[in-house]
Amino acid sequence: MIVIEDLHKRYKTEHGPGKWVLRGIDLTIPRHVNVGLIGANGAGKSTLLRIIGGIDHPNKGRVERRCRLSWPMGQGGLEPTLTGRQNAKFVCRVHGHQGDLLDRLSFVRDFSELGEAFDEPLNTYSSGMRSRLQFALSLAFDFDIYISDEVTAAGDAAFRKKAAAAFKAMAGRAGLIMVAHDENTLRQFCQAAVFLYQGKAHWFDAIGEAFKAYKDTISA
Repeated sequence: MIVIEDLHKRYKTEHGPGKWVLRGIDLTIPRHVNVGLIGANGAGKSTLLRIIGGIDHPNKGRVERRCRLSWPMGQGGLEPTLTGRQNAKFVCRVHGHQGDLLDRLSFVRDFSELGEAFDEPLNTYSSGMRSRLQFALSLAFDFDIYISDEVTAAGDAAFRKKAAAAFKAMAGRAGLIMVAHDENTLRQFCQAAVFLYQGKAHWFDAIGEAFKAYKDTISA
């Protein structure tokens, strides 16, 4: 599970500290539940996801990860001057997969559908190609919880279908924390939800109830 205690986050601006994006968040996210992060633009969904994944850090509070947690699928962490293959090799070695390195590389290359671009530098990739590589890299390892920020929007329709099938295949063996702008995507993959509103986080066991609360704030 993931335990979040009294988490606060804000960013510096040219005029000094900005407003609090997240204020005093307390959450416990179970291991085998698929959770959607819901809220208006600027509510802090991607910020919270990055903090959970360890890419960003809170100004106050803490995140305790009592599980094997993936990095955010589709986001950063790769070296742009290296090729897709070289990046994949580095990640595999960091995770201790020397013995089956060739199998992991083959999986990443095939799943990402990068073809010859797998041996080209990342700084020649489009944003969609980077997302597909990062997504394939995440799936190459067994995690207890995967975290995803708009990955299902990467690539063409065929790749989005493949990504959807991969998420469904995780059911029963791993959890998922997902950010997506499309309501149907979140309803498709997530049972529970966290609704972010005015810096606070509200847990809902049923994602439909979370969307109702979100829409009520819009119409109020």
